[in-house]
Amino acid sequence: MRAISGLWRWRHNPLRRATDLAEAWVALGALLLILVVAPSVGSLVGGLAQGTLQESVRQQRASRHLVTATVVRKITGAALDTDPEATTGRERRTRVVADWTAPDGTAHHAAVMASLDTPQPGDHFTIWTDQQGRTVARPLDSATAATHAVLAGFGAALLTAGLVEAGRRLIVWRMIRRRYARWDQAWDKAGPDWGRTGAGS
Repeated sequence: MRAISGLWRWRHNPLRRATDLAEAWVALGALLLILVVAPSVGSLVGGLAQGTLQESVRQQRASRHLVTATVVRKITGAALDTDPEATTGRERRTRVVADWTAPDGTAHHAAVMASLDTPQPGDHFTIWTDQQGRTVARPLDSATAATHAVLAGFGAALLTAGLVEAGRRLIVWRMIRRRYARWDQAWDKAGPDWGRTGAGS
């Protein structure tokens, strides 16, 4: 919105300086860049992120498998934890020793996190594994990937707008500094004779 503030300098005014008009053009250029380039950059980044993330979703779905594990025993003193990868973030998990068969047919026996509040030997639960039966995180779902892509695009658009505004401020700051330097030079020329009789001031 600050870019708009410089537009008033186009008004016809006998006190308007060339730098005022230049600031107005800089403000208009920044406004156009923010309105046109920032959304374009956001759309481009969001589209690229969407393609990359959806490809990752496809790869994870192909390489990760949901298998059924059987509780052997609960690990003593294991506290309940909240699963950070659960959709709601409220799924409670307990550490247990379990047996499961990998998609390639190999048997596995290890400590894992079970989505059971009070696991008992023989209880069944599901875990995500790779083809060889090693436990892995659940695959990314399409909706989450799309959300991340939208956030990436929105962030890129905001960053672009911020960079344009920062560039505008830098240019205006340099113009003001140059204007003050000219005033100092003019004052240095007029200052020694200021108010002196017969000096023409």
